[in-house]
Amino acid sequence: MTMAPGTAPTPRMNLKQLTPKVSSAMGELHAAAALAAAEAGVEPELLELIRIRASQLNGCAFCLDLHTKDARAHGESDQRLHTLSAWRETPFFTERERAALALTEAVTSVQDGHVPDDVHRAACEVWDEPQVAAIIWAAVVINAYNRIAISTRMIPG
Repeated sequence: MTMAPGTAPTPRMNLKQLTPKVSSAMGELHAAAALAAAEAGVEPELLELIRIRASQLNGCAFCLDLHTKDARAHGESDQRLHTLSAWRETPFFTERERAALALTEAVTSVQDGHVPDDVHRAACEVWDEPQVAAIIWAAVVINAYNRIAISTRMIPG
């Protein structure tokens, strides 16, 4: 969607209001995925990086606004947030974070050849199976939310 500078998109509809049961189920899925991540020992800060990276790839302004605020609230640095889209070219991310970000990108961009074995294998080398499952669920949930926000033109802020 191309817009003139200084103009904002107009929201199309409020899915939460129109389909409250589905919206509630989506919220429950999000909560269950976050709980699985916590139980597996995946840090909340990393979940925010996953959500931001998928939202960058999908171009979801609403989710980028929301999750960069949440990441900062968890103590994430501006330096890491500003360079997240180029995480491969920076020294700011750990091996475990890099594996999670690569897996997130692969899950988000399945049209580019699905999730490659080497990406999955690299994640499994630094995370255990419940953690990899939690990372996949976090990526799946944020991708669903990105599609909701983009298709209904939810306004950030």
